[in-house]
Amino acid sequence: MSNPFKVLYYVNQFFGQVGGEEKAGIEPFYKEEKIGPAAGFEALLEGEGTVVGTLVCGDNYFNEHNKEAFTFIMDTIKAVKPDLVVTGPAFNAGRYGMACGEIAAKVTEELGIPTLSGMYKENPGLDTCVSKVIVVSTPDSAAGMRTALPTMAKIARKLAKGEELGAPEAEGYIPQGRRLTVFSDKRGSKRAVEMLLARLNDQAFETELPMPQFDRVDPAAAIKDLSKATIALVTSGGIVPFGNPDRIQSASAQKWGKYNIAAAAALKGAYYTIHGGYDPVYANETPDRVAPLDVMKTLEKEGVIGKVYDYFYTTTGTGTAVGNSMKFGTEIGAELKAAGVDGVILTST
Repeated sequence: MSNPFKVLYYVNQFFGQVGGEEKAGIEPFYKEEKIGPAAGFEALLEGEGTVVGTLVCGDNYFNEHNKEAFTFIMDTIKAVKPDLVVTGPAFNAGRYGMACGEIAAKVTEELGIPTLSGMYKENPGLDTCVSKVIVVSTPDSAAGMRTALPTMAKIARKLAKGEELGAPEAEGYIPQGRRLTVFSDKRGSKRAVEMLLARLNDQAFETELPMPQFDRVDPAAAIKDLSKATIALVTSGGIVPFGNPDRIQSASAQKWGKYNIAAAAALKGAYYTIHGGYDPVYANETPDRVAPLDVMKTLEKEGVIGKVYDYFYTTTGTGTAVGNSMKFGTEIGAELKAAGVDGVILTST
């Protein structure tokens, strides 16, 4: 290309150097400057491209005021007319990943402008865009910025020039689920036999059809006597006290809450749902439909169970990263075990 291609860069409030969680509610704004990772990204383009400006938006604002955020962002992109839009990298930040993914997908679909992002493989934002957008595979934290940006810049140069990308493993992006025709000097049966022999002889080999890996958890031993057991109530259905005092996110949760229910006979009248993934009408009417404290208290009174644990744990499951889910479970589980809880009723939506 005779002239450097123009890049418009999107970041959240943290990478936009506005602030941390306390600034997550800021409205989107645009500056004709290279802010945060945009500066380092331009340097890696080696003169072939230039970052003409940076869009910044708070993670909470984007997820809670999606329509308004998109209106500003899309109008800005239309006015700037970049050759390429880059979002992130978001690493494993759930709300940031959702914004990066949704923006990249929308720009690709509606404006036809090449887009590029970067995320950790378990970021919930990946599902919103990976089939439409090239997403560079990154580590799970911002400590991986030095490895993520060079790969993104290398791919950006190819996208801007309309060059065909190689295989995901070679280029460093996450597979998009596409099947392409490739030619090999060996027929499939011969390749399969060679892989089998390599495996049987403990030699290195690379499968052409990687299989998913599933986490296996051994079930706990059965409770011997429910009538003497302490049972806790935990939910990912987003049931929280009125006002959501701990500001648990409605999607891509970054935290969990713990509330005293020792004196409560039910959740109705004091709790509601902030979950962003299902119709809240019936849960708000009777939150015990999602987290059945009323039934558990009845079972306690009837002697079916020994006691309902004094504290109730809650978070939201929609879009929440697997890594965060494991972290929440480990933290809550450690508390329950230390308190001598015998069993848990874990509900979803």
